[in-house]
Amino acid sequence: MKKKNSKFRIFSRNLGRFIDRKIIMPVTRLIVSISKLFDKSGRKIEKWLSSTNTLLFISLFLALVIFVMIDQKILILTENSAEVLKSRPVHVTYNEESYVIEGLPSTVDVTLIGSKADLYFAKQSPAHDIQVDLTGLKPGTHKVNIKYDQVLPSIDYKINPSVATVIIYPKVSETRALSVDILNQDSLDAKYVIKNIDIDSDKVVIKGAEHTLAEVSSVKALVDIKNLVKQEVGTISLKDVPLKAYDSKGTPVNVEIVPSKIDVKVDIASPSKELPIKVIPTGDLAFGMGISAIESSENKITVYGSEDVLANLKYIPVKIDVDGLKENQSYKMEIAKPVGIKSMSISNITVNLLLDTASSRDINDVNIEYRNLADGYTVQGMSANDTKVSIALKGVKSVIDQLQAEDISAYLDLDGYKEGEYEVPVKVDGSDVKVSYTSKTKKVKIKIIKK
Repeated sequence: MKKKNSKFRIFSRNLGRFIDRKIIMPVTRLIVSISKLFDKSGRKIEKWLSSTNTLLFISLFLALVIFVMIDQKILILTENSAEVLKSRPVHVTYNEESYVIEGLPSTVDVTLIGSKADLYFAKQSPAHDIQVDLTGLKPGTHKVNIKYDQVLPSIDYKINPSVATVIIYPKVSETRALSVDILNQDSLDAKYVIKNIDIDSDKVVIKGAEHTLAEVSSVKALVDIKNLVKQEVGTISLKDVPLKAYDSKGTPVNVEIVPSKIDVKVDIASPSKELPIKVIPTGDLAFGMGISAIESSENKITVYGSEDVLANLKYIPVKIDVDGLKENQSYKMEIAKPVGIKSMSISNITVNLLLDTASSRDINDVNIEYRNLADGYTVQGMSANDTKVSIALKGVKSVIDQLQAEDISAYLDLDGYKEGEYEVPVKVDGSDVKVSYTSKTKKVKIKIIKK
């Protein structure tokens, strides 16, 4: 007890000296300085300050001011407040090799309640985990508490939600086929195509609850074109391509996939083909006029696309409306990309049409061809007149005089026709687009026979 009193006396003495040295003396000097401004002698002020009562009252006043200031600070710091920690991750402990869990939230909100000082220290401290321990629980439905590891014991906390209904399932596994899904194909240069993608293995193992595995319709390796280091013809390797499981509607299914990533090789090609540009006039020229020449700024074009599309292309058409045209005309035409073509070496051309007086001429005994007939059938003309036709040509004389029967195709389009007798319209194609071709026989009678 004596030791405590002695320490208190020493503390009080030191506190008094501190207040006298740091507060009373500086204030006294200030007042003396002010008094000298009004009273050169300063004797009255000095006498007043020398009074024991004056010094006592000044000390008491300053002590009260200091007390109030400290007391207000303490009140502010000791007032209870609340702080909400949003979307804190939940960490769960369980046997991941044997079980799958459902129903546990991935995040919770934590409300901390305590003094502002404690909350301040709590926020400055490292974040603590929110834990759920499922160790020892067997398959089935369980209610478990979600716990927060307190930073300070003086802080109360509330978790939302604080209780979760967890379903534990046995983990099962299945082997599934692996396919490839190409993402961001529009990012690939238009001149290139993905020719082939080679993957390490076409089989993977998926793990999860039995009812979840039943939802999986496909497992795909997601090859993102944006991840290619460079785009050029050849084989490019991609590492750590992620795998994803999907249901029949294309919705991702949350299952474990082993392996979760694979390496793939992307084979890039640039199939191309040089084709003629075929200018095709459409419509009827003014009466008595024909096309003597078609001059184009470009006659050939290189197109890029898949090999299947390129194989079926013979030329690139550019259609020009000449309806009612009666004099020479120049056109600037955009070249439309055929379906399946990704890029072309040129996008427009200039075409000059030269006109002259039209003439007419007939070519007789042009054999009729049969197109688009279904497999397993053959065609017979009902008479000799139904196997050949005469074709009327109209155009500039110097052009039509050069055409022969082999330059003209008269044909029947038999798409959709089955066994039976029919009267079918005759259609005509010619090698020279500057000429108008018309069959003098509009329809012929045929018989389709099943082989």
